[in-house]
Amino acid sequence: MSATVTDEQIRALAETAKPYSVALLQWGPERTMEGADAVELEHQRRMVSLRAEGVIAILCPVASDTLAGVAIMTVPAEEATEIMAGDPCVRAGMMRCDVHPCHGFPGDALPA
Repeated sequence: MSATVTDEQIRALAETAKPYSVALLQWGPERTMEGADAVELEHQRRMVSLRAEGVIAILCPVASDTLAGVAIMTVPAEEATEIMAGDPCVRAGMMRCDVHPCHGFPGDALPA
């Protein structure tokens, strides 16, 4: 860590924080059920659609045997929970989703 950050810079950044929700998708017991590939494709289509609509700001599939993905959502946690409850993989028991309120800084982005 080489950058020096002042207390004033920390306070200035904190003042720009906005509420978001973070959805953590974990693989469930039905991950390998019959027809899983088709259900997962519909999950992917839905997640990419939510991203295109601006409901998901950052979408991160995860290559793991336990964690399936992370989504930073632009809606309150209660709404995000409802949205994710309707996910095809969640409904099928292939994934479970925990949603938590969080704060982020508008303009932050993944590097190109």
